[in-house]
Amino acid sequence: MNDHPSKPSQGPAAPPAGADIPPVETLRPVAYLELKAAALLLFTLALIVGSGLYLLYARGAFEPTQTLVLTADDSEGVVVGMDMTFSGFAIGRVGRIELSPEGNARIIVNVPHKDAHWLRESSVFTMESGLVGGTKIRAFTGVLTDPPLPDGAERKVLRGDAAAEIPRMIASVRELVNNLGALTGPEAPLNLSLANLQRTAEKLNGPQGAIGVLLGNDADAKRLSLALERSNALLARLDGLVLKADGIAARTDGIIAHADEQVFGAKGLMPETRATVVQLNGLLAETRNSLKKVDAVLVEAQAIGANTREATTDLGALRAEVEASLRKVEHLVNEVNRKWPFARDAQIKLP
Repeated sequence: MNDHPSKPSQGPAAPPAGADIPPVETLRPVAYLELKAAALLLFTLALIVGSGLYLLYARGAFEPTQTLVLTADDSEGVVVGMDMTFSGFAIGRVGRIELSPEGNARIIVNVPHKDAHWLRESSVFTMESGLVGGTKIRAFTGVLTDPPLPDGAERKVLRGDAAAEIPRMIASVRELVNNLGALTGPEAPLNLSLANLQRTAEKLNGPQGAIGVLLGNDADAKRLSLALERSNALLARLDGLVLKADGIAARTDGIIAHADEQVFGAKGLMPETRATVVQLNGLLAETRNSLKKVDAVLVEAQAIGANTREATTDLGALRAEVEASLRKVEHLVNEVNRKWPFARDAQIKLP
């Protein structure tokens, strides 16, 4: 053990009073600091303004536009700056929304001139609100050759709200379910119709078949079947009579053909009669010539009175010739009268 107390440790020795201290280095002032800061601020402002102007230019703020006014019952979901699309492309933008004196919403849409040719007098405008997503304004043009839509035109917009259709759809589904329940119930007309259809099918498969179904009872069906059988028998008899009539007609045709052959054939009556008529015409011509000779002789007899005896002799000869011709004519006439069809009691005997 050390009886002497320990001495406290001493710190670093202070520099002597006469020692040299190095100077501390300070920041030097920047030349034109305020001017540079102002220039940087101006550049930043110019950049911001340029960006804003570029955005406005990109969104068509400086393009010439025409106004389209769309009227709707309400403008729920429509905001300023919303696009109006045509075939999926934005061709206009909502500029403002106002309330008309009639209480309807007026949606003013600015359409650039370069896109205004898509809108025609026949264009249709819709405002659709889906279950998911915002409201959309769409334009539809069916005929692009129609007159263009003028500036400031006002059109009614068709509203298609899917959320508003849900209650009606639910009501329709409920009504459909109720109708199905009424149709499929135990006392429903559908079940009664199915039962009647089943009974009808059983009758069709029965002995009477479709006749029993049509008449409604078996007695009438049996009577109808009996009547049909009798009708079939009668038709069979009629067929036999028709065949017999055909045979008779064939025989009659043969008889008529044979009679035609006897009358008009090569060896029939008509050729013979035609030859007889030719002979009769010849005899009549000879008789006419003889009569002419008689007339000439009579003229000569009247003119020449002295030669009476000779004329008388010639007259007797001519008279004899005339009588002979008349006898031939009478003979031919008798022959014609004896032959058919000039005979008085003419008969045709059929084979």
